[in-house]
Amino acid sequence: MYLPEGEGFGGGAIALPAAARPRRLGRAYLRHGIARAAELDLVVDLGQRIGSRDWWRGLATCTALCAVAVSFAPRFHALPGGVAAPLAPAQADQMRAQAITPQAFGADTGRRMAATPLVERLADTPERPQIQVTATLGSGDGFARVLQRNGVSEDQARAVAAAVARVVPLSDIKSGTKLDMTLGRRPNKRVARPLDSLAFRAKFELALEIERDGDAFRVKRVPIAVDDTPLRLVGRVGSSLLAAARAAGAPASAIQSYLRAIGQHLSVGSLRSTDRFDMVVAHRRAATGETETGGLLYAGVEQGKRTLRLLKWTQGGREQFFDAAGVGETRGTMKMPVSGHMTSKFGMRFHPVLGYGRMHKGIDYGAPMGSPIVAATAGTVNFAGWHGGHGNYVQIRHAGGLGTGYAHMSRIKVKSGQTVSAGQVIGYVGSTGISTGPHLHFEVFKNNVAVNPASVKFVEAAKLVGAELSRFKATLARLTSVRIANGS
Repeated sequence: MYLPEGEGFGGGAIALPAAARPRRLGRAYLRHGIARAAELDLVVDLGQRIGSRDWWRGLATCTALCAVAVSFAPRFHALPGGVAAPLAPAQADQMRAQAITPQAFGADTGRRMAATPLVERLADTPERPQIQVTATLGSGDGFARVLQRNGVSEDQARAVAAAVARVVPLSDIKSGTKLDMTLGRRPNKRVARPLDSLAFRAKFELALEIERDGDAFRVKRVPIAVDDTPLRLVGRVGSSLLAAARAAGAPASAIQSYLRAIGQHLSVGSLRSTDRFDMVVAHRRAATGETETGGLLYAGVEQGKRTLRLLKWTQGGREQFFDAAGVGETRGTMKMPVSGHMTSKFGMRFHPVLGYGRMHKGIDYGAPMGSPIVAATAGTVNFAGWHGGHGNYVQIRHAGGLGTGYAHMSRIKVKSGQTVSAGQVIGYVGSTGISTGPHLHFEVFKNNVAVNPASVKFVEAAKLVGAELSRFKATLARLTSVRIANGS
């Protein structure tokens, strides 16, 4: 309809209606009007001369044209459609059961699609002639229960357990043991599969293989060669004895035993970085490649010119560490006989009941009525009963001519001739006999003569002599000659 300014009106003509033509206009006037119309820019470039009169006129023209176009735009209205009838609860549940979402959550509805007439039900399905099963014996688990949980019938599980128990006690089979089973063919699916074979490691040095022979089971022992050479670990203490020993390969339990052993003879805090530790632990290596590390056998420390060597030895049914001279751990240090406070010391004093000066042959400890009284150290009860002004009284005889006495008890828990250990309860605090209130009168005797309990320490150390000492030194020499594992 319009042409840009550059295009002009070349070849174009404006036709006016006859009624609109001026009758008295001349040809010159008509040419002037056409020239003015040609100069009018109807299509304004809104990107140029922004803010000018022509620009505002062009903006008004563009807005008017857009409004006219919008006014002729068609109107769209929503068409009504059919609404599905609501589902019944049973139908909604069935639809949910067959949807995708329940499958993602494990199909918790338990529903499934029914078979169509095209599905042909199988009368029977074939089974494998044998299946291999590996089970693990759990902590506190029963041997027969493990077999039953993995498909063996109750009767066969009990029979196998009885056959194994005749070779090795079932309690000796450690938790975590792997059981490799072979289950055979069964006559129908309503019974358990028979156990054809079973193999497992009963002990570190013994494996068992069980084969079914009719209704019975044959147990075959498979011995495993084991090297029992101990493991020796040597190194420098460095910045941390624990870190150095762990780096050398010592187990944590052996390090704890090592620290307890050397702590009886020296302060662990006094060890310097240049000192050397030496320990020998029980070690077993099977021919099949497995290894087993046991407890600490030997503990040694080198501090310059000073060397400490300790060997674990059993004496009288008790294990303890003895030094190279055959002297064991010092034990039996006197314990506090009661939890209380001292109310009267050893020596001459004014008796609060008798009213005159008298030798006080012990120490009084004030404590609540009924507080437990323990033996200061191990020994044998020499007397237990009523003893005049002492009231309920217990006297214990110890090694080395020493003895202890405990007076004014409310109740006695031991009998004469009974052996007691350090810290064992022997009675309870009372106020029997000549007493002003609940307390413990504690006495110490040396060769039947009363001595000040505060000045006596009970120290007992086991000592090896004779043939036992010779065996001890031979064992010590053998262990200290073991090749060092880390080569240091």
